[in-house]
Amino acid sequence: MARYTKEFKSTIIQRMMPPQNESAEAISRESGIPEGTLYTWKKTARSKGYAMPAGEQESERWSAKDKFLIVVESVGLSEAELSEFCRSKGLYVEQVQSWRDACMQANGGVAQRLTELQKDLRKKEKENKKLEQELRRKEAALAETAALLVLRKKANAIWGDGEDV
Repeated sequence: MARYTKEFKSTIIQRMMPPQNESAEAISRESGIPEGTLYTWKKTARSKGYAMPAGEQESERWSAKDKFLIVVESVGLSEAELSEFCRSKGLYVEQVQSWRDACMQANGGVAQRLTELQKDLRKKEKENKKLEQELRRKEAALAETAALLVLRKKANAIWGDGEDV
């Protein structure tokens, strides 16, 4: 099993990142590093928060996670720094800004939907409580009716039907 230096790994990982976006297959053929190893390095880099497109050359086809990571990386940059950042990643400033807007709006609908669901839940809980009360009332009436029927049978057994009188 070959050991690779951190610098070498970093260089290879940089080649898999924007703007080069070289495929693991191409790098494997060129360097002799097994594709599985390259995919592991790529997965590790992605888990550390680096944008690593899954083989997509066109940035608009990147996964939502990769776009989000680019937004996170660029969040505190000035316009000049953002321009430089975008050039280094092979992106346009407008793309990153539209991704940022999409990220900011992503949770707006969730909060509204949560409020609606909570209202609906309270309504259903009230309905449920009302139905449970009605069920208890009906069960009590049924128990009372059953008790009266049992008493009637006992009274008839003791005193007779009462039709003879």
